[in-house]
Amino acid sequence: MLLAQISDLHLDGSERATRRAVRVMDYVRALPRPVDALLVTGDIADHGAEAEYEEAARILAAPFPVLACPGNHDVRPAYRKVLLGEEADAGPVNRVHHVGGVAILMCDATIPGRDEGRLDEETLAWMDATLTELPAKTRALIAFHQPPVVLHHPLPDSGMLERPGDLAALIDAHPQVAAVLTGHAHTAAASTFAGRPLVVGPAITWTLRLPWEGDRPADRDQPPGLAFHVLDDDGRLTTHYRVVI
Repeated sequence: MLLAQISDLHLDGSERATRRAVRVMDYVRALPRPVDALLVTGDIADHGAEAEYEEAARILAAPFPVLACPGNHDVRPAYRKVLLGEEADAGPVNRVHHVGGVAILMCDATIPGRDEGRLDEETLAWMDATLTELPAKTRALIAFHQPPVVLHHPLPDSGMLERPGDLAALIDAHPQVAAVLTGHAHTAAASTFAGRPLVVGPAITWTLRLPWEGDRPADRDQPPGLAFHVLDDDGRLTTHYRVVI
């Protein structure tokens, strides 16, 4: 199975944000082999306005499934109303999608009004029930916004996932989980969590400048990036990163 992942579009109505998002989507749509799905791991809108989600819906339209979850800049009622066509409810936005025999859990780890993330009791219960109900030997991927590990930069590390032990315990109970995918940090990164691969997707809007690269955290001159994930029959996840000039 081939997945693409983008993150942190921060669409705000500006020509710059639109141009960068369109550039990446044009690249993905033009691939000689179509991806099985595109994952969008949060911060789709910059202010959570309905107009920003209306633009996102136009930009993200594709001939393959587009699976999304909210980030800390997203606002649940507007996200639900525009992107999902549902009532403008403020509860967690959790969805499971079945693609190529793999269950992809797009989870809401946001805390309204805060940069930090948390998988609340409702979401954890939903994740546990969803994984428990999967047929035997069905692989699963878990995606949400805030990384559950330290990435060694004060900016993302000040807004990471709180209570990561709750997620680790859930993953320990479900060996079919092949990997965890996140965004939020604005840097392509790879680590491990609960014995599984943890992959952080790069951002569309700007790239995090790491401490050894300079003092200003936001590098707005770097081109937007994306990740390609290949999940093979052995359950091994291989990730390739690309920038789109």
